[in-house]
This record gives sequence, C-alpha cells and structure tokens, in this order.
Amino acid sequence: MADEKKLDTAAIEAVGTVSKWLSDQGFDHEFLGLDASGVEMIKVEPDFLIPFASALYAYGFNSLACQGGYDSGPGADLVSFYHLIKVSDNCVKTEEVRLKVFLPRAEPKVASVYWIWKGADWQERETFDMYGIVYEGHPGLKRILMPEDWVGYPLRKDYVSPDFYELQDAY
Repeated sequence: MADEKKLDTAAIEAVGTVSKWLSDQGFDHEFLGLDASGVEMIKVEPDFLIPFASALYAYGFNSLACQGGYDSGPGADLVSFYHLIKVSDNCVKTEEVRLKVFLPRAEPKVASVYWIWKGADWQERETFDMYGIVYEGHPGLKRILMPEDWVGYPLRKDYVSPDFYELQDAY
C-alpha cells in the first residue's frame, strides 16, 4: 500500500504545472514529459488545438515564441509544435510550455493559431512550405521560401530531390 502511494505521488510530481492546470480545467491531453531545458511538452489532438491554445492564452501564455514542424520519420506522423511563453508586464519570462500536434502524413491539416497569436503568420507559412502541413483558417497560406510552382516539401524525410532545376528568369 505504501509503495502504491509513493508511485502515485511520483506520477503527480512528474506531471508539469501547466498539464495539471489543463487537467483541472477538463482538457484531455497527454503529458509527454520535459525536454532537455525543462519545458513541459503536451500532446494535443488536432481537433482540440484551438480550445487548448485559447485556454492557455487566457491562462497567461501571451507570447508564441516559436511555431514549427518536424517529420517523425518516413511513413510516420508530421508534427506541428507551438512554444508558448508567459511574459509578465515587466517582460520577465515566467513559464514555458510546448504543444505538439501529431498529424497524419497523408493529409496533415490543423487549425491556424494566427487568430490567437499574430506571430504565427510567417511561421505557419514556413512550416506549410517545408513540410506541407495545411493550417486551416490562415489568412494567406502560400509558399514563402520555395517558388510557388515547387513540387513537394523539401524538409520531409521522404522527399526526393529533383534531378535538375529549371532556372527561369535567372537573368
């Protein structure tokens, strides 16, 4: 009995403060642990990103430090992540959390957080351009780094580089 109580206490301590707050508010999620810097990582289902993001904004996470994506491997999911920071009135960083949304490679779609954090504008466009993740509701989702007629998404691990590059209007 004492061992079970120790395990329960350890499990509660392992969950971060933001994850605990989300659970207390009724948000179902998966706590992924802490990264090397001690930042909480939370897995969010794609359909629930906007409610989670809105709740965290109301909780005080008023700054989107970074939005990006990565490829988990050939045939595996694509991931869209959001690194959020609570910044107080005196600009002191107080708390951080990272949301991760795992998306199927065949049709990677998730709602845009542009309407919550305007800084997501170009970051979501870059992630779309490099990984092909579609941010639904984004006001101007189009390529930002590659030419608009480029085929494929260069940072996907299953991307095959073309044998040649046609230079148009090079001079």
